[in-house]
This record gives sequence, structure tokens and C-alpha cells, in this order.
Amino acid sequence: MRSALFVTVLVACAGSAANAPHVRMSAREIVDASSPAVVRVEAGNDRVGTGFILDRSGLIATNLHVIEGESTIKVKLYKDGGEYQVVSIAGVDRGHDLALMRIKPRANLPVVKLGDSSVVSAGDRIYAIGNPLGMDYSVSDGLISQVRQLSAELTILQISAPISQGSSGGPLFNQFGEVIGITTMIVTQGQNINLAVPGNYLVPMVKQEQAIALADFAKATRELAHAHGEGSQDDAAGGSGDDSQARIERRVPFHAVAVLDGCNQKDIEDIVESIGQAIQNGAPLYNTGNAQGFEACYRIYEGTALKYEKDANCKGVRAAFGDGLLRASSLASYKEKAWAMRDTFDGLLNVSQRWAQVNVPAQKP
Repeated sequence: MRSALFVTVLVACAGSAANAPHVRMSAREIVDASSPAVVRVEAGNDRVGTGFILDRSGLIATNLHVIEGESTIKVKLYKDGGEYQVVSIAGVDRGHDLALMRIKPRANLPVVKLGDSSVVSAGDRIYAIGNPLGMDYSVSDGLISQVRQLSAELTILQISAPISQGSSGGPLFNQFGEVIGITTMIVTQGQNINLAVPGNYLVPMVKQEQAIALADFAKATRELAHAHGEGSQDDAAGGSGDDSQARIERRVPFHAVAVLDGCNQKDIEDIVESIGQAIQNGAPLYNTGNAQGFEACYRIYEGTALKYEKDANCKGVRAAFGDGLLRASSLASYKEKAWAMRDTFDGLLNVSQRWAQVNVPAQKP
């Protein structure tokens, strides 16, 4: 409910030559070359997801919601079945549901090759490797159905490759065997709507690697884990609370026009456009009528809200999005959370319209 990054940096992270030519690979070649670098992630007592190795010394990427709120996390390697405890969290990106983990392997590890997700387009063939329903290593293939540009800094890949529970955090490969996405959720209701986060969002995290103690990470993300329904096996499709019993209470805020002080006309137009794009992309997912659709809608809305809470030029807009996120975090189900963010959107659309009536000259016929 970013901008293109440097391919040379991506290739360097994978430990490959920067000028290596692109060679189209078969599905079997991709699986043979890359599956040793795909890991099973076990967080706490009953959460299972997927991750993949970014460097030989033990840097692993996954979805944040696979491990959030946990201080005991381990990974199982495909190559030798070895298990390792995660020793620290190397990076967190809440807005894109990404996390980096560190293990201390006994020897150099196999790694994936990272590609440039900014160049993918609808119709591109893709392959996903994950741990469906907690079983080890399954492969699916499909196409990029749509590249959803939610804002200038937020993109989501809609894919047709089937993604099952337990596969959140797994790598999405292009035809050259490069990771261009991280599978994050699935929506099903007579159709197959699977979403992935573009791989380019990992680049700044790798460049600015951190060392967060597991206890500190668990404490900082425990509230987030409860909001996402801690204790469900996945990761990929779980909702929070009982959506069937959720009661929707509309609370659209009425803002004074002064809430836009500090923003110019272009700023306001950008906010309105981004809200419109979020609703356009999130509402169809919500309208599937199931828990997965409610969560997918909310995550799209949340991404837009997080962006402007941080980056809006006007203080009032930052506060309005912050209030919406705070309200959503207090609600039990994704259905309610999605509506809480929609209320935030509607309040800002309303005040933007009133601002425009006074400040934007009417066009002559």
C-alpha cells in the first residue's frame, strides 16, 4: 500500500568482472549456477523464509518482515546443508521491506550476481528460487507483468512467476542469471499477482553496511513484527489480525490550508500525483477481497507515506503522513491499516484541492 543505480557497483557486490558480457542462460543453467547461493532463513520458532548470499564472507539479503522482531535467526545453506546463526544485522530498509544479515562461514561462500533492476520491463522472462511452505529450494518462472512506478523513488515489480509461502526474501533472476528483484508477497483470488522489490534498493544498503546487534534489532522491530502478524510461518502471504472481523471506521482528517506552507505548486502536484498512483495500484489489490490483497494494498500506501513523511518540503505534510502511519500501526488488520492510509490520502487530496482553488489560476477556455 529509486532512481537507477550504478551497474558497476552492483557487479562489484557480486564479485564479478565489471565488464563481463551478458550471456543469456537457460533455466537449468541459472538454477545450477545460482541455487548454491540461496539460503533458507529460520527466524524464531516458526517463521521460514528465503535469502541469498551477496558476498563470500557471509552477507545475506532477505525481506525485513521475515526476521523482524527476532533475536534468534539462522540460515541453512543449499550447497552443504550447513547451518549458521546470524551474528548481526547489516542493514535495514523499512520502506522497501529489506534486511541484510551477517553470518561467519567456515569457508568462502557462493554468491549471486546482481543486475540492474532499472532496465527491466514488462514481458521480460524471470525465474524465482525459494522455500515454498518451508520445503527446500523450488524454482518457478514467468514474466514481468508490470513495472509499477508508484513515485519517483518507489517501484514495485509485478510478476507472473508463482511464489508460494516461505519464499519471501528469495531472489528473482533475469535471463542472464542476475538478481533483479526480491520476492516479497503474493495475492491470489482466481488470478496470480506476485510482487517483488527491485534489487537496486539493496545497493545503498551494501555500500553503507552496518553492524546492528541482534538484541537491538529485535527490540527496534518487535512492534513492527506484531503489526505484521508475528508467528505466522510466512513471511510471504500472512496478514495481521482477523480481516473478516475488521470494522472500518473512516476518519478523514480535515486540514487547514496552512498544512501546505513550505511547499510550492510543483511539490503539491507531486504529492497529489504520487497519492493518485498509489491508489491506482493499491485499490485493485485491496478489491481482491482477501487478506493478501489487503496487505499488498497497505504496503503500497505505506511506501508512499514513508517517502513523504521523510522527504516532503512542507512540515505539515510530513506530519500528516506521520500521523497516518502512526494510526495504521495501532490497528489490528491490514484491511483497517489500508483504510487508515486511504483516510490520510483523502485528507491531503482535499486540502490540496482547496489550496489550488485559491492559488492556481483557472485556465481560460
